[in-house]
Amino acid sequence: MANTDDSNELFMVLVNEEEQYSFWPKGLSVPNGWRATGTEGTREVCGAYVKSVWTDMRPLSLRKHMSEHESKP
Repeated sequence: MANTDDSNELFMVLVNEEEQYSFWPKGLSVPNGWRATGTEGTREVCGAYVKSVWTDMRPLSLRKHMSEHESKP
C-alpha cells in the first residue's frame, strides 16, 4: 500500500503566467510554464501562503479583459 500521508513531505508553491498557483513536490524540476514563488514547506504552509495571495481565482487574462471592458462606455 502506498504511503498517502504527506504531512512530512515538502512542497514548493508555483505560479504560472495566468497567476494561478499550485503545489509541487520539492526536489522535482519545475514544469514548463510555471515558476517557483520562493515559498516552500509542508502542504499546510504552502496552503496558507496561497490562500493569502490568490484572492481572485480568475485567470490574469480574464481579469485584464474584464477590466478593459468595464472602463468602456
